[in-house]
Parts: sequence; structure tokens; C-alpha cells
Amino acid sequence: MSYEFPVDHRGLFEERTGQFLSFGLPVSDLEELRASINSTWADAPGGWSYEWSALAAKYSAAGNHSLAAMIYGIAKFPVLANESRRRALRNQVDEYVKAATGFGLEFERRILSLPYRNGEIELPVHILSADGRYEDAPVLLLSGGVDGWKMDMHPLASAFATNAGVTVVAFDQPGTGESPVPLDAFGDEVIDGLVSTARALGNGQVAHLGVSFGGNFAVRSGLTGAVDAVINIGAPVKGAFETVNAERLVYGMGDIVGNALGFDAPATKEALVQGLRAFDRSVLMTADDGRTPMLVVNGADDVHIPLSDTTLFEERPNTQVHVIPDAGHCAVTKLPELTPMMIDWLRDALSGTAPRTGR
Repeated sequence: MSYEFPVDHRGLFEERTGQFLSFGLPVSDLEELRASINSTWADAPGGWSYEWSALAAKYSAAGNHSLAAMIYGIAKFPVLANESRRRALRNQVDEYVKAATGFGLEFERRILSLPYRNGEIELPVHILSADGRYEDAPVLLLSGGVDGWKMDMHPLASAFATNAGVTVVAFDQPGTGESPVPLDAFGDEVIDGLVSTARALGNGQVAHLGVSFGGNFAVRSGLTGAVDAVINIGAPVKGAFETVNAERLVYGMGDIVGNALGFDAPATKEALVQGLRAFDRSVLMTADDGRTPMLVVNGADDVHIPLSDTTLFEERPNTQVHVIPDAGHCAVTKLPELTPMMIDWLRDALSGTAPRTGR
């Protein structure tokens, strides 16, 4: 289920310009589309998805499938609420697979059967490896959040697969992208299935990197001891699910989350909070012994996630916390310069040499 909702396209540009540019979008393209788009939802000239898709098609025709995939990712933003967005996602998958020959990595698109509510679902994942020898390396599970999905995370996936000595398994979390199930409490079963699959795929070690809401699932993986290391970038954990935070969400984020939760129309703030309460991971911290090393990163100026959801980890053993000044949600504009630090930390964490505390 999904639905359209009131959101000003100008606000989407305002919030996401830094993110789009960090993914490699040329500034000239950004400014051209900013001038030509006049509607968030119209599937016609001037419509968000229409115009971004037209630009992506030009790059595809020129043989630049990597940039075409990234731009189709913008065309599908922020949710799959109409056919133009769903078509953009299909095109993004096609272009991403075509671009894979230029990644400089071994790439595989695989459909996994995973547990969900006493049955199974099929979830497409993307596997990236420096040499294709999965059995010799740890596996890093990687997902984005409610509006930035596995292919949108390619810069991170590629950097870790190239430099961290891990095989990356990128997936769409429940409620997003190619996931067939909504964001609900049963989604934890899907993640547990991914962890089990990852252990069998690689050398037995598994780490979990989650961006935004994906970090919420990564935090659970760490607090329950399901994985061997966790990187949490900008996760909602506790305070983000309180009514006061739901009331201040901007740029359509409340309805983006509502789409992920499976609502088919705008929900009240009370219904939204009720749907999110299952994801308060702070309750797991009381029984956590800190045995899973964790790296926590977020921008100091995040407009979506309260700072307390990051700093609450400062008292957790075996954890490093980095609050990045002059950066917003997930410190996305600073990720290119933060990524080498995260890669070094992951290498050390998996080898048992990461510092146990620090900022």
C-alpha cells in the first residue's frame, strides 16, 4: 500500500541537494531540474519523476548507466506512491545491473528466501566483492532508510567492498524499495534471516551497517549480539518515536514513514507513533553487555532525529560516537570524508583491535 501526500517539490530540493550532489549528480543537472520541475507528483512535463527520468534516460542512451541509475533513484524519491515512481525503480534496477560491469568489483543480484510471519518472502539483494571469493571474507549487511535504498547507497557499498576486506550484501529494509513487506515488528525476522544467510555466505563473521532507519535495524543486530560489529549512521532509536518528534517532522518525512509502515492514507500523529513504537531499541540496552563493537555517527544538525538518539550510546561499552558539526541527517554531506574512518574502524572491529570507547 502507498499514497501520495502534500509535499512541496521546492522543499525536496532544499533538503536533498547535498545528498544528491554527494552521490555524483552534476551541479548543472541539479540546477536545470530545479528550474524545470513544478510538481511533486504529476506524471507529465514539470513533474518530479517525469523530469528526473527524462534526464536519466539521456545518460542511459549515452552509455553512462551508473549515473543513469543514480538519477532514476532520485526520480523514484521519496516513495513508490504512483506508477511513475514504480517505473523509475524498475529502470534504476536495470541501469544499475548494466552499470555493474564498470564497478571494478564482482557483482551479483540474488533473490533470497527469508523468514517472515511463519512463512517466507523473496528479497532481492546486491552482492559486491573485491574478488568474488565470498567464503574468505566477512560479510557486511548494508541498508539505507525509508527513502534512500540499496542502490542509492552504492558509494558506501562500493567503498567498503573495495577497501574494508568485506563482501557487501546490500538490501532494502522492510517497507522500502523492492522489499515485499511493510515496516513492522515482524521485519526483525527478515533481518535475522539475512544475518544467517550472511554467516553461511562468508567466513562466518557478519557486520551490519545501517543508514537512517536502516541504522535502527543495525542497532538491534548489535544490541542482541546477532552480529560481530555495527555501524549506525543517523538511526532513530528512542526519542525519534515520541509524539513531540513526530509533530516536528518536515519535508514530508511523516508521510514517507507512513508509506513504509503500510498506511494507505495520511495517518494521525498518534497512529504514526503507535506504528513506530516497536522500533524503540533503547529497551534492549538494559540487557546489553556491549560485546558487539559499535560505531555511531550522525550530524549535529539533524532535523529528523533528535541528538539524544545518537548521544545515548556514549555510555555504552565498546562504542565510539561521532557527532559531526555543521552536518545534517546522517551527516550525508560529510560521508565521503568520513568513510575512510568508518572503513578503518570496521577492519579493526572485526579483528578485535578497535578502541572500546571514544568520540
